[in-house]
Amino acid sequence: MCGRFALTATPDQTAAFLDVAGLEDFPARYNIAPTQPILMAVAGPPQAPGSNLPDRQPMLVRWGLIPTWVKDTREFPLLFNARSEGAAEKASFKAAMRHRRALVPASGFYEWRQTGGKKGQPYWIRPRHGGLVAFAGLIETYAEPGGSEMDTGAILTTRANAGTAHIHDRMPVVIEERDFARWLDCRTQEPRDVLDLLKPAEP
Repeated sequence: MCGRFALTATPDQTAAFLDVAGLEDFPARYNIAPTQPILMAVAGPPQAPGSNLPDRQPMLVRWGLIPTWVKDTREFPLLFNARSEGAAEKASFKAAMRHRRALVPASGFYEWRQTGGKKGQPYWIRPRHGGLVAFAGLIETYAEPGGSEMDTGAILTTRANAGTAHIHDRMPVVIEERDFARWLDCRTQEPRDVLDLLKPAEP
């Protein structure tokens, strides 16, 4: 699973990594938790041929996805992770998998290894050579009974890779830079077309 992560890169570094424009200034965040706002990137609207506008747009969403059909959020569990193996069929995530796939920039994430004690030992897991990674994310816009709307999101998880399986059996899905456009392309890429991207990261 992924219940805590960090984004310590500068706004300029993050914007260049995601290839987005208009990213507002933000401080380094070392312990991002569910229900807090998180940065995601989504595909922008179709551009005219020859346009030099960026293909992606940044969004700030609440970490904890709420499906559109939820009546009372107080009685609904906090969906900050989505198991990639069944997300395309699961009622809570299938619409987002089809229409609102996103990238979540991160410097790394925390995982707790349970060793018999109740608290567990936290580990900081990051790219071997530093820098940023992009987790696979999903976005759902929830309309509250009063009429206001709230963008909410979840991070997709998969089985752990060989480098982290001794800590926990799950990890966030990491989308490689070469696959950003395909993952975000909800116009021509059906969920079944991107299932091959939902795999453990390289150790």
